[in-house]
Amino acid sequence: MQGHPSKLRVRPEVRAVRAGVIETRRDLHRRPELSWQEHRTQQVILARLRELGLADVRPIATTGATGLVEGRGNGPAVLWRADIDALPVPERSNLPFASENEGVMHACGHDAHIAIALGLAELLAKGSSELPGSVRFVFQPAEESSGGARACIADGVLDGPRIATVLGLHISADVPVGSINVAPGPFFASPTAIRIEITGRGGHAAAPHQSVDAVVVAAHVITALQTVVSRAVGPSETAVLTIGKVTAGFRGNVIAESAAMTGTIRTYSDRVRALMLQRMEEILAGVCAAFGATFELKHTTSCPPLVNDARVAAMVRAEGEEFFGAANIFAAPSMGADDMADFLQERPGCYFWLGARNEAKGIAGRHHDPGFVIDEDALELGLEFGLRLIERALADPPAR
Repeated sequence: MQGHPSKLRVRPEVRAVRAGVIETRRDLHRRPELSWQEHRTQQVILARLRELGLADVRPIATTGATGLVEGRGNGPAVLWRADIDALPVPERSNLPFASENEGVMHACGHDAHIAIALGLAELLAKGSSELPGSVRFVFQPAEESSGGARACIADGVLDGPRIATVLGLHISADVPVGSINVAPGPFFASPTAIRIEITGRGGHAAAPHQSVDAVVVAAHVITALQTVVSRAVGPSETAVLTIGKVTAGFRGNVIAESAAMTGTIRTYSDRVRALMLQRMEEILAGVCAAFGATFELKHTTSCPPLVNDARVAAMVRAEGEEFFGAANIFAAPSMGADDMADFLQERPGCYFWLGARNEAKGIAGRHHDPGFVIDEDALELGLEFGLRLIERALADPPAR
């Protein structure tokens, strides 16, 4: 199959930087940093960009970084974005370069994103005199929390020069190495964090008739909320509602006065999100009234849906078919979320999944899991494919 890493045509200059890119990824993996705390990561990136001789190397968004590979003339400009933060996850991967920062881990592949972007910067800097345009690299903090992308945009990364096309990749533990997942239109969902607080009346477990048990109310609410997607959202729409955490009570013989639930809504449209929130309010009002409790629902949407430009996504797919082979191109949008969406609201572009799963090597983990691992063969493939995309985007940018 053409998608097998050993059979793909990777240019010699890419193979020449492979070892350095892997070394960079392992160093970053060993020393992960949480959102808005990426201080060492930022210094590593800035030092490398300066070493490569990029223009306009500077900190952005508090703990992020940017640099510009200047080509010849006044050609178009492409932005390549890489997120840089880690997660509050304790690592249990048994890798020799496992996290040394207790309770923090690159459990979503952002260390690989940084390493690939720095490798691309190195390769492009060496041939900058041949580039028909410029390439800005943006190393974005705080993708796992919120606000990182908007902070980068506020620091002017889309102008000076004006960006014509935005590109980026996300490593995938679900897509086989030697493959990509890309599609036009909505590709990642818009996430809305929800918090529900239920207030009843506490009391002794031996006298439940004197109380309003917030735990019982919460249980009925959780069950009833399952009908929001199954019965209120149209079958042709895509939506998720998950309650991920429930907190209530003091001890086993005390009826809980209050209960708190947190979760998430994922949708591709503002209309569906508004419908779901309305239906949640109605269900909460009805269930709580039935038991004599009260409630408060709070919600916050951190970023819009990630929408790939049709023309740029078609370019990524065409290049993918040429490099990986048509059988190794998937088109499966995700209900995950990524604030790359903010960049794509400002400029046409495309974000895609780069396969890093390899069951033959026993690499078949899950994102945000303590045992998350990737096949490092994906780094070389990401370099080669990223170069091809940048070259193509510079040669044939979208209409401004």
